[in-house]
Amino acid sequence: METLFLLVEVEVGRLDEVVRRIKATPGVTEVQAVTGPFDLIVRVQAPHINEALDTVVHRIRRIPGLKSTETLVAVGAG
Repeated sequence: METLFLLVEVEVGRLDEVVRRIKATPGVTEVQAVTGPFDLIVRVQAPHINEALDTVVHRIRRIPGLKSTETLVAVGAG
């Protein structure tokens, strides 16, 4: 299983709507609100990295109210 983390900045006043839509996206396994330069951390999992990236590019990034995203691919730790 491949995992990536998406750091999401949300437009002011749209957090609840964006969280609801992201949680409904297939492949999303966790959504956490955080402090700092980003508003959310989203965990996406899929059998193949291309499928996980497709979820980000073609589903999540098209959600209205997103201001910016940064994708981090998990590479594991010993």
